[in-house]
Amino acid sequence: MNGPHDLGGQHGFGAVAPEKNEPIFHAEWEKRALGLTLSCGAFGAWNIDESRHARENIPPATYLSASYYEIWIRALETLLERHGFATAEEIDSGVMTEPGAPPKRVLKADMVAGVLAKGGPCDRPASTAAIFGPGDRVRTHNFNPETHTRLPRYARGRVGTIEAVRGSFVFPDDNAHGWGENPQWVYTVVFDGREVWGEGAEPGLTVSIDAWESYLERA
Repeated sequence: MNGPHDLGGQHGFGAVAPEKNEPIFHAEWEKRALGLTLSCGAFGAWNIDESRHARENIPPATYLSASYYEIWIRALETLLERHGFATAEEIDSGVMTEPGAPPKRVLKADMVAGVLAKGGPCDRPASTAAIFGPGDRVRTHNFNPETHTRLPRYARGRVGTIEAVRGSFVFPDDNAHGWGENPQWVYTVVFDGREVWGEGAEPGLTVSIDAWESYLERA
């Protein structure tokens, strides 16, 4: 989808200014936001792609004025309501009025280290051979779906070269909506800067993205 999260190549947002010696958390409540997001994710009701899509659906004015962990919490509220764990009224008041859906599992304190170490691998075997190989010229599809996608706007309808085949992975565009993991091959595609940014691009600049196979066609 085209949303406020997809800022690549957009003007008017100022320079990226990394914070020196940036702390892991800027406020105490951010620790709780991270903990809540991880523990609720362990319920087993949604996957990482659905959670990303929930963040991307936050209204632009709200999204762009929110801090990092505020975006996480706003999306979590949406997911908890969507999957029946809490009502909007309960979230607003902080008081439970009726039993919610039972979680498939509960993340306890002694499980956290192991769960974080395991992560969430999304590599899966593919049912077909890779269509493209290193050196192939490809063009990305030019689409603007209302659903989730990992193909950024600035890279749509562009011609590039396959640099590497990375393996096959869960297809997030489907997984975010409960349509199955449907794994696809993923490729690193390299674009000349002028292909993406036009004739004013810095000479010698290249841009690389990792793209799922269904995003690509032969150029």
